[in-house]
Amino acid sequence: MNRRHLYLLAITLVAVGLGAFFYKWRVLGFPLESEAVTETWTVEAKVFFRKAKTGPAKVNLVIPDNPVGFSVLDEQFISRGYGLSIEGEGKDRQAVWAIRRAQGEQALYFRATVTPAPRPAPSGKPPPFPPVPELEEPYGTALQELVDRIREESADIATFTAAALRVINDPMPEEAVRLFLGTRPSPLEKARFAKTLLEAARIPTMILQVLRLADDRRDMVLEPWIEVHNGERWLYFDVADGSRGLGSNLLVWTVGDQPVVQVDGARGEEVSFSTRKTLEDALRIAERRTAQDHPGVVEFSLLDLPLGTQSVYAILLMVPIGAFLVVILRNVIGISTFGTFMPVLVAMAFRETRLLTGVLLFTLIVALGLAIRFYLERLRLLLVPRLASVLIVVVLLMAAVSILSHRMGIEIGLSVALFPMVIMTMTIERMSIVWEERGPAEALKEGIGTLVAAGAIYLVMGIGAVKHFALVFPELLLVVLAGTLLLGRYTGYRLTELTRFGALAPGRRG
Repeated sequence: MNRRHLYLLAITLVAVGLGAFFYKWRVLGFPLESEAVTETWTVEAKVFFRKAKTGPAKVNLVIPDNPVGFSVLDEQFISRGYGLSIEGEGKDRQAVWAIRRAQGEQALYFRATVTPAPRPAPSGKPPPFPPVPELEEPYGTALQELVDRIREESADIATFTAAALRVINDPMPEEAVRLFLGTRPSPLEKARFAKTLLEAARIPTMILQVLRLADDRRDMVLEPWIEVHNGERWLYFDVADGSRGLGSNLLVWTVGDQPVVQVDGARGEEVSFSTRKTLEDALRIAERRTAQDHPGVVEFSLLDLPLGTQSVYAILLMVPIGAFLVVILRNVIGISTFGTFMPVLVAMAFRETRLLTGVLLFTLIVALGLAIRFYLERLRLLLVPRLASVLIVVVLLMAAVSILSHRMGIEIGLSVALFPMVIMTMTIERMSIVWEERGPAEALKEGIGTLVAAGAIYLVMGIGAVKHFALVFPELLLVVLAGTLLLGRYTGYRLTELTRFGALAPGRRG
């Protein structure tokens, strides 16, 4: 198989791995930090009304549906004795409560948990130009005069809108504005007039009813905003002061100027809002948001597994990273070790014993086991009985070290039981064979190399970011696989060989 095929395979693996990573990070919102937190808002709408006499009642409350810039994580409807149904979608989505008999003061609650989400990019064709409103005189003439004057003072749709809102909010409004609004207009009446004024200028306009999010606030009301289309995108303006831009603390409750709550069979209905901010684990929030918006992604994710299974994979996913480090240490640096996976497994044991303690215990067990292995060699045993004997001896040595350390008050010795017995046995067997075939120097060299490699792998595995990325973004292991494949064709000098072959360098010949 030629190098071009290998390079193409590596590029494909990197592209797939990084593509999936960026999708989960940028689109689904999975955090890059294990300790990252994100803000969530609990928003509560309270509907209050009075019923003079016993009888049926029906309550319609407009509730948000996929508000721009937010994801709804959870919804709760709190009532007593009322039937509930959800009707419509988009700006017409409503919670409908109904009861056969009710009397006196009544209170119903809608509670939602929302979290900021990336705002979608504008898409689709621009809306059509609205028709000019047809008004009776003198309203028609007054409206046209306002449009002509504001157009002279503006350069585009954004500046026209800002100028129109300044005219509407002028403390000393001119006669044409008072004709439409009177002396003490409500914010919603100002928004309706702004919409009429902008539509007279053939500007696509919509009214928004927005909730301003603030921590631990009660008895809040919706604020009217307007959005206008400039031919490319929607622009948002606050009706109260003309400021532009829908901030991250503004939740669009509904689109339109219709009443938020309607009650049939009662009177005096009121609606008030409360908000509270909390900080929650960003990963859990991303899971909940993805489960709602993209359920198929989480269903085929490690994060959908039981917590016990996730804990197992949090360890198993470290093994490929450790194996990649062994490839670098052996093929690029030139460190000799006992096999490929033995340093990885020893490093896994170090995660429980800690590095210094693990090295001391490993050295002690291997040294004692190696001495007993040389004694067993004199008995001329077959391979399998010899390995079984060494295994038994290793277990006894581990038990002895634990008991002695406990009697001496050194509790760290108890963690020696966490070393894999089979790995210790194979290490002793491999080291004895190398000792006999290539001498004690080579055996000690590979033993020290194994400890150095295990220590390096342990340090890398202990980095919180590595553990987080391995579990949350396992697709990045495809990038590790690509790097491993490329190193598989590496035939250059190892770093430890530079001194050995330094005499062959061009500057040192002769």
